[in-house]
Amino acid sequence: MSKWDGKSKGTVLGYKIFVFFIKNAGVKSAYFILYFVASYYFIFLKKSNVSIFYYFRKRLGYPYLKSKMMVYKSYYTFGQTIIDKIAIGAGLKSKFTYEHDGQEYIIKLLEEKKGGVLISAHIGNFAVAENFFSELDLNFKINLVISDLEHSAIKQYLERVTEKSKINFILISDDLSHIFEINSALAKNELVCFTGDRYFEGVKSLSEKLLGEEALFPAGPFLIASRLKVPVVFVYVMKEPNLHYHLYTREAKVKHRDEKGLLKEYTESLESMLRKYPLQWFNYFDFWN
Repeated sequence: MSKWDGKSKGTVLGYKIFVFFIKNAGVKSAYFILYFVASYYFIFLKKSNVSIFYYFRKRLGYPYLKSKMMVYKSYYTFGQTIIDKIAIGAGLKSKFTYEHDGQEYIIKLLEEKKGGVLISAHIGNFAVAENFFSELDLNFKINLVISDLEHSAIKQYLERVTEKSKINFILISDDLSHIFEINSALAKNELVCFTGDRYFEGVKSLSEKLLGEEALFPAGPFLIASRLKVPVVFVYVMKEPNLHYHLYTREAKVKHRDEKGLLKEYTESLESMLRKYPLQWFNYFDFWN
């Protein structure tokens, strides 16, 4: 049912080990440790192995042996994005290079002074997007709409060892108070960001094809974005070789109250990214059921 259970992998001890190597021996040394971590995941995480293998074998159509190899590489790449996030947050931003494809859409959006909605996904490394936007030298604020289901102990530890993020978090609540926070942010010409690819049980969903197969997506981001009459863009931050990141911003063509049309445009945009960066799909659960 393309449903995520809200649980992320990893322990505080594991993060502490990576932070130690990043600070004392550099980012590449932490990458070396990843070979062993990715091997552990590849051998022992049977359930997520099946899900990510299906993605490579059935959705992307890779041969059997290549799909197996890509499962291991996927874990390794995911680990790299986590290390990069920690390193950048710990003051090593200058070690990385950045490229923004489509920044004119962000500038145009802000100039309209209506606020704007950004829709991303659990691909690449959106957690470092803040560093791209700071390069624009524009005065604006980002609000990230989330369900607070991540491992709180890991979050608390990372907040102690990395610079405080300037992103404001809007927590999805049962009383729908987050809707008022979203409207308030947009009224102040701020950006509101959603991830559109993880559906939770009990949450209203929409169905659409991704990579040739139907899957369920959370309805909220697409219902809200298609009703607020504000500019909407799709944003992805993708990892490339040699500590380089490439941010893609793509303008969405939104018809009022057409959430299905917006979702279809989103899945087409997401699919184009996955075909270009197949290793950076980080939904390790039964996405297509």
